[in-house]
Amino acid sequence: ACRIWARSAFYQSGGAFGYRDQLQDVMAMVYSHPEITRAQIKLAASRQFPEGDVQHWWHPPTGRGVRTRFSDDLLWLPFVVNYYISVTGDDSILDEVVPFIETPVLVEGHDETYTQPQLSKEVATIFDHCFRALDRSLKQGEHGLPLMGSGDWNDGMSRVGNLGKGESVWLAWFLIKTLRGFIPLCDKRKDHARSEKYLGHIENLKHAIETNAWDGEWYLRAYFDNGEKMGSHLNDECKIDAIAQSWALISGEGNPDRSKIALQAVNKYLINREDQIIKLFTPPFDKSPADPGYIKGYVPGVRENGGQYTHAAIWTMMAYAVIKDGKMATELFSIINPINRSSTRTGSQKYKVEPYVISADIYGVSPHVGRGGWSWYTGSASWMYRSAIESILGLNLRGNILIIEPCIPEGWDQFQITYRKGKAQFNIVVLNAQTESSIEMDDMRIEGKEILLPDDSKEHSIVVKLKSLSS
Repeated sequence: ACRIWARSAFYQSGGAFGYRDQLQDVMAMVYSHPEITRAQIKLAASRQFPEGDVQHWWHPPTGRGVRTRFSDDLLWLPFVVNYYISVTGDDSILDEVVPFIETPVLVEGHDETYTQPQLSKEVATIFDHCFRALDRSLKQGEHGLPLMGSGDWNDGMSRVGNLGKGESVWLAWFLIKTLRGFIPLCDKRKDHARSEKYLGHIENLKHAIETNAWDGEWYLRAYFDNGEKMGSHLNDECKIDAIAQSWALISGEGNPDRSKIALQAVNKYLINREDQIIKLFTPPFDKSPADPGYIKGYVPGVRENGGQYTHAAIWTMMAYAVIKDGKMATELFSIINPINRSSTRTGSQKYKVEPYVISADIYGVSPHVGRGGWSWYTGSASWMYRSAIESILGLNLRGNILIIEPCIPEGWDQFQITYRKGKAQFNIVVLNAQTESSIEMDDMRIEGKEILLPDDSKEHSIVVKLKSLSS
């Protein structure tokens, strides 16, 4: 209600659509209302310029908004398109024809313009919209990494690369993941030349990351326009940033040994069990001469500046699920879960916001440690839902095929899921620590991992037995 319909809540009254924001939100809708996901994909594509970049945000009904140099916004379109297709099996979305919008391109020295765009006479399929976004994102900087522009996901890092030379390590992982997901779609459409180009770029990016972005115990976050490092053990502020580590695993493309070492560093420096906070990075920006952008204007420990930015905290949790560490994944889920903030009167008074909805951020520096930032209207709600359903419970839907691969601690004996797909209902029971692994549907044993879900208006029973799970 807050994110898709109102785009507003108590602590932020906006009303605008964020390009990346609502695309991320609707990924959580693919299981119950995939038509909402599909509609948002088309809406987002209609806010793209022919050059491949997009409006960072816009206000309906006029469509007035900002054209920026943000480097990740445009990539969320192909990322979400691929996710939608992989879960629903509906690749007809690629053939939908959507127009572009037009405004003057940004001139040198301008990071953004607020304009009323015009509807372009040029139209293209969603597939075309996606590869325009991808192709625009292939330019590399001096260290072989993607250019950061005036922000990559952390909007506050607005002056790391706005002069056109700064590079983003997180964006490299995200771009690799997005390209990898889009290659099969290119192959299916016989666009093998594009597929080969993307494969080659993936290898170039992976080489650049491992050569120029490994800091010894974790990955760098970025390079400034002047070539200085961010997210290095040599830095006084922003020594280690969580998302450059978590996405090494979420992307599936990081060096396996290095990725696990980096996650150990996250555990050491960013997970604060005493205060129940998973920080975005540490230490906060404050007094160093580095000028990362408007993030430095936040009080240390508030919002993106070294507090818990819940969005990224969930990515950290998901990274542990990737390596099948069920004990850590569920522990971090418990830390993030807002209901635990109200388990005591002291905790409630410290948190200060509603314990029944996710908060976008939690402050990480005294005297405000543990205080919640704005709640309700946060993209972390969608990721929290997905992390529970997919990362922990292991619900892996591919069209009408279901695979269940949980990441739970040894202490979980069992769990149940009731899932309605189409007109059928599936009552799923997962039993842990059994003598052997097996899957049964309606008392019939299934060989392999794939469970075919019929759309037959009936109620079905699925029992999954797990021999053991490492905690």
